[in-house]
Amino acid sequence: MSRRLRWIDTEARLPFHARVVKNVLLLFCLALAGCATTQPRPYQVVNPKPPPIALDRAFQFRKIEEYFLDPVPPRLTTQTNAAVAFERNYRLFGAITSLDQHMLYGTYFDFYWRATRDTDVRLRLEYRQEKLHALVQAREVRYAHARGHHHTEVAIIGDDFFDDGRVIAWRASLIVGGRIVALSRSYLWE
Repeated sequence: MSRRLRWIDTEARLPFHARVVKNVLLLFCLALAGCATTQPRPYQVVNPKPPPIALDRAFQFRKIEEYFLDPVPPRLTTQTNAAVAFERNYRLFGAITSLDQHMLYGTYFDFYWRATRDTDVRLRLEYRQEKLHALVQAREVRYAHARGHHHTEVAIIGDDFFDDGRVIAWRASLIVGGRIVALSRSYLWE
């Protein structure tokens, strides 16, 4: 009997549930290996200057969500929306001590956008905070070969929030080749 047939025979001797568990673990490991790419991280832009605008339909924001995680929890009533409580618990998940929670309070932005061309894209969030008045700060995330649908999270939390206050106005833009190709902004942005 060949070696290959002996291996198949020993595989067949395993109980059915053991073979299923083995195959599920193998698929899980393969899936994790495929998801091993890291997401780009936002970074602070020093002295941001607005680039020229040249809008392009190949790039667009699909949806933008802004969530403010207040240090003072909302008063829970029977009419409180379960989604509001869930979002707060989701953002605070894993924060055990009060210092851990302190570092998570602030404003979260979730940008859902798409690019129909394969090119390098920078997502820039320019914002003003209440204690800094007219000072414009910016954070960027770079994507190489950004064709397809993307989700980017940018957060102004922790000491940035407690030192400078809440975000009062913002503008998000997709930048390709030094030009703004897609733009979205809050009502208070000038």
